[in-house]
Amino acid sequence: MESQTINTIGRKSVPVKSRDFFVEVFCKQRNYNGEHICGDVFRVKRIKTENRMIIVLSDGMGHGVKANVMATLTSSFALNFTEEHKDFERIADIIMNTLPVNAETSTSYSTFTIVDIDFAGSVKVMEYDNPHALILRGFEELDIPWSKLVMDTERNKGKVLKMTTFIPRNGDRIIFGSDGIVQSGLGILNNNVGWPVEKVKEYVLQLMMNNPYISASELAQKVVNQAHRNDGYVSKDDMSCVSIYFRNPRECMICTGPPYDKSRDVEYVQTLKNFKGKKIICGGTTAKIIAKYLNLNVETDRNAVVDPDLPPLHIMPGIGIVTEGILTLTKVYNLLEQDSSNSPDADAGPAGRIVSIIHESDMVHFLVGTSLNSAHQDPELPVELEIRRTIVKRIAKLLDEVFMKDVKITYY
Repeated sequence: MESQTINTIGRKSVPVKSRDFFVEVFCKQRNYNGEHICGDVFRVKRIKTENRMIIVLSDGMGHGVKANVMATLTSSFALNFTEEHKDFERIADIIMNTLPVNAETSTSYSTFTIVDIDFAGSVKVMEYDNPHALILRGFEELDIPWSKLVMDTERNKGKVLKMTTFIPRNGDRIIFGSDGIVQSGLGILNNNVGWPVEKVKEYVLQLMMNNPYISASELAQKVVNQAHRNDGYVSKDDMSCVSIYFRNPRECMICTGPPYDKSRDVEYVQTLKNFKGKKIICGGTTAKIIAKYLNLNVETDRNAVVDPDLPPLHIMPGIGIVTEGILTLTKVYNLLEQDSSNSPDADAGPAGRIVSIIHESDMVHFLVGTSLNSAHQDPELPVELEIRRTIVKRIAKLLDEVFMKDVKITYY
């Protein structure tokens, strides 16, 4: 069997606050057997000024570089024109008039699905020749009308666009993919229908029955894995599954450095204590202050994997994990920067554990103390303080721009 290439677009977890819920978006992909580039292209853009997000999946005809080029052009056009609030019919017409058409079949060289989420209003979905999107509310497909628009322009006459609009609720999901999903298994064991959308829906609903809060990432990955199994583990087409999940936010807080003014220690500790999400303490002095005020012990996590570059991981009962400060945060930044599309193993040392928690979170809060540490301070320059501030800012910038997390930094 030839080697398989998997693309895991994990960095596209896109939380944006809307009413009382967030939106998680992931795309999981597997390339055509033996190819090193995917013929499907996924794009997502958050428009902060409009509190809006646009998601596009384009499937280029065939596979490899040529398919990728066509899909890249299509997804770029779709993203940019949708951002400009152009009418869906106009967007489709521009795309189809720009891209070449297969001379033998008169079909377009790429197909697409566009999801336009206005967080102050509604969600719009438009499809051209991609498998039909599933819009789920609870354990049922949402009963909303889909309109068909038959194009009447000279070149695209007779081509059909499908569109719908709905008001999202907490718990809603949108799942869609490329032909590689619904055609998986075609021709194997007398299978003449592949894995049609209705069967995909049954599979997705079973996953949700087993785990009602299954993440967008895990759901998309399982769909792609099942499609791969359908093909006998030899992918006959590029496979992409996009999963969108409207849900309650997940938050984490990273606390590093003691406050500049000792009189604020209690406020600092209380802020961490009252936080409802996952809690991380980076720094020995910081941990001692928190343990003192909360009358807690810091214990070594004997089950954690040891990282030879870092001190061992500790835990503080009722609070969370405790790590060394600047060295660990620097490695967190390096892991995020070097491996922006894949979460590291949850047990890959203290920095890996922090990165895993960050990947699972929608909002990341930093509590940054600005007291100087004499163990690191240069007599002429508060080096340790500047390093801490700098590395936190770098992590925050990466989380905002690459991973599209909501980030808040509070200095004490």
